[in-house]
Amino acid sequence: MPAFARLLARVRVHGAQLRRVHMRRPGRSALVYWGALAMLAGCQTAPEELVLSGPTMGTTYTVKIAAAPDADAHAVRSIVDEVLAQIDVQMSGYRTDSEIARFNAQRSTEWFPVSENVARVAAAAQEVARRSRGAFDVTVAPLVDLWGFGPGGRSTGQAPEAARIDELAARVGRDKLHVRIEPPALRKEVPELAVDLNSIAPGFAVDLLAARLAAAGFEHFMVDIGGEIRVHGRNARGTPWRIAIERPDLEQPVPYAILELDGMAVATSGGYRRFQELEGRRYSHAIDPLTGRPVPERVAAVVVVQPTAMLADAWATALLVRGVPEGRALAEREGIAALFILREGARLVPLVTADMAQYFVVEPSETAGGDPGEGS
Repeated sequence: MPAFARLLARVRVHGAQLRRVHMRRPGRSALVYWGALAMLAGCQTAPEELVLSGPTMGTTYTVKIAAAPDADAHAVRSIVDEVLAQIDVQMSGYRTDSEIARFNAQRSTEWFPVSENVARVAAAAQEVARRSRGAFDVTVAPLVDLWGFGPGGRSTGQAPEAARIDELAARVGRDKLHVRIEPPALRKEVPELAVDLNSIAPGFAVDLLAARLAAAGFEHFMVDIGGEIRVHGRNARGTPWRIAIERPDLEQPVPYAILELDGMAVATSGGYRRFQELEGRRYSHAIDPLTGRPVPERVAAVVVVQPTAMLADAWATALLVRGVPEGRALAEREGIAALFILREGARLVPLVTADMAQYFVVEPSETAGGDPGEGS
């Protein structure tokens, strides 16, 4: 029996050992599986670990803490709830009282005071926008709404008119948003500017949770929000954390490759789960800020590994928008560890940057074969 078939057979029997996470957050799709993968080591019972999960930010979160038999679940839950509530009230585009929603609603071009967190995230977004030459742009919100993918959007069943796209595109651009760190504030260059942090805020929330857990004395843990994942130390078996990446295929949602990480984060962006059929044509949720239109679907997904989940989150979006060959060249130039999964007819073809190869314990292939080996 092929290795991946053995893996799936074990998952079917011991489903509790593997959790598949699909991001439901509008504007993104997550392809990352994660879990103990303990059955691959031939063990029937996983070592003791603390696992917390629940809904957040339109998706789900899971926190796993290993090698902490005396961990206070209530104390950890308090940390998680506090961080997630804080990010929600600061950066959610789906509540009218969040900081970012209030910034979007006001029409002043004067400095608008925000929290340090919002300023930090906006500054990081602007830096990725600069380095990606506009492929990542949090000011794209009006266009995302226009195509029916954002919190303020509604699908009409028809593609937007070119004139309307061009009109809104004139309000978009990283040069129209100014960020100040001290004192923290944002400023619009044009009154109609709107900011959407959904492509970077979940990653920041993962990083903030990881920092809080580390400050509380935990050394071995995994934090996952909607498929944006950061790991530290070892899993409950004392081996490196393994992250399995889902094959971007609705008909065959099986593992496509497996990463082994320690002290790193991984995020995925892809359009195969989040799209619209308009006038007989399929459109991806990912909007190119430079054209105002959905990106072509040749790239089924992009997986990025970075030191922080915030950067992995942002760069996965940027590289998906840039596509190939431009996105791959950008990733190589910037030293970004990335896997591009291309759709070529019925085939899925992987393109791996030089910095990404080191993380694979099962390399991607058209048939998703390989032997995951021992010890997850």
